[in-house]
Amino acid sequence: MNIKLIGSSSDLGVSVDGSRYAPELLLSDIADIPSENLFPEPGIIKSHSSDDMRKNEAPLNRFHSRLYSGLVSSRSEGNFTILVGGDHSCAIPSVLSSEKAYGDIGVMWIDAHTDFNTFRTTETGNIHGLPLACAAGYECEELRAFHDGRTVDPQNVCIIGARSIDREERENLRDAGVTVFSTEDLHTKGIREVIDEAFAVCLNGTGSVHVSFDLDVIDPSLVPGVSVPAADGITTDEAFAVIDAVTERINDICSFDLVELNPLRDTDHISKDIASEILAKMISAAQSK
Repeated sequence: MNIKLIGSSSDLGVSVDGSRYAPELLLSDIADIPSENLFPEPGIIKSHSSDDMRKNEAPLNRFHSRLYSGLVSSRSEGNFTILVGGDHSCAIPSVLSSEKAYGDIGVMWIDAHTDFNTFRTTETGNIHGLPLACAAGYECEELRAFHDGRTVDPQNVCIIGARSIDREERENLRDAGVTVFSTEDLHTKGIREVIDEAFAVCLNGTGSVHVSFDLDVIDPSLVPGVSVPAADGITTDEAFAVIDAVTERINDICSFDLVELNPLRDTDHISKDIASEILAKMISAAQSK
């Protein structure tokens, strides 16, 4: 199957700088797959203020509109399109472009955070904490104005590896009916059972699954190069086991994101090498479709 890699070189969705450099770093190692790297408009003065509860909303929306158009175009051409971020806000256009191209889809969100805040509940104003709620049609209309199609049904959304959830965000998740598997669930149930149950949720009445993988699902002692580390994560071997279990179901997967590598926080390229291996596993599986 034809594969295309699209980079989202933006960290406007988070007050921490650095993840915007990840796409160029990761894509430069892949010479045999067509790729395109997109950047926000020049001259943006990024907001880092803790008092700004809608950080960089306007320039991020403009960037996401362009990113969405590129993703829709790639998917309509029949490519298995992989988005490489950048912060996790880029999943808004990524998920919605898959919904536009493929019809009803489920979403598997592999992340230490559930990213189901809204502007009403966010504690930081960082938009990378809102993308899953936005893509699932739970408030956040301002962040998907470029999308003229349906949103994802939250009952076909499954989060894996969550361990950092804001208080009101929990209420959002319960209200929307999102399925959440914690890091502890991965340890007690086992990776294989969790992934099987996640696919059952995501594929219940849908045709395929969009998978979004945030590198911070791994414990920061093993992957220091992320913007918002969360303690007590899974091991690197467990992360590879998760992606192996996911890619065994490649025919059920329509698209993939890999996000939140922050090269400015990395040590000896440890995090970059792990991200590269995850990306290589997904590319290899997609080539077999």
